[in-house]
Amino acid sequence: MAVIAESNTRTEQTTVKQIGVTFAAEVDGVDFANLTDEVTDHIYDLLLEYGVLFFRGANITAEQQEILARSFGEPAVFPISRITHPEREVPFLSEITDTPDSPPDADGWHTDITWIPNPPKIGILAALDIPESGGDTLWADLYAAYDNLSPVMQEFFEKLTLKHVISDVILNAVVRLGKPEAVSYIKEKFPPVSHPLIRTHPDTGRKALFVAGHFMQSVEGMNDKESEMLINWLSEYINNPNFHVRWRWQEGDLAIWDERCTNHRALSNHYPQYRRMRRCTIEGDVPFFSA
Repeated sequence: MAVIAESNTRTEQTTVKQIGVTFAAEVDGVDFANLTDEVTDHIYDLLLEYGVLFFRGANITAEQQEILARSFGEPAVFPISRITHPEREVPFLSEITDTPDSPPDADGWHTDITWIPNPPKIGILAALDIPESGGDTLWADLYAAYDNLSPVMQEFFEKLTLKHVISDVILNAVVRLGKPEAVSYIKEKFPPVSHPLIRTHPDTGRKALFVAGHFMQSVEGMNDKESEMLINWLSEYINNPNFHVRWRWQEGDLAIWDERCTNHRALSNHYPQYRRMRRCTIEGDVPFFSA
């Protein structure tokens, strides 16, 4: 379908094509060098509708990515980046670089930084250097994951909260950066936090299954065996390909996703090829459940 976004000086034709069965769309016709409030509002409306947006060949600069990010809210600084990368001039923009000496480490379903009280609400990822093969990213629709549960399971899950913790994957990366002494400090600074298993989206009012991969430590109120069994079940359940969309990156592509209703997974099958992305997230609110 085609959607029109108007500004004071021009009319911009934006083409929107849904590419997943339940979510995700490819958007064409946005000029990121000349963003207006009308256009960014339109993008946000599309994000609420589709959950994930892809812009082929956007070729967005770091400055443009910052402008785009600020249109959605306050850019978030990765909580431990001031410890690991104090030299960054723009701390909320980071590059993810995969090399033979720095293997990819995001090949597992997750929502970003759920180990803080207010995880990010939006993620923005720009493709800078893409390998000849591999390195795709997958997204999962957490609305669909909730909707496909039986009414009995929905009612049960709506009563549950989970403890989320910073993962060993992140702590091991801190060690690889030559800062092993920081691990104890990070663990102390970021203790476990509790989040509902079913999350209500603050803008759409829809319910999503709030799973977060290796950030999920335990189910509150359950013994260790029960908790482990349920977390393993959730991890397997989100692997259902009917919930997924897969994006084959090309250099210059841009993806924007709603962290409150999606999971994502960056495949590591391009290793040891070189891959470089530029990422930022937007500060979010405390997750909640509303019946």
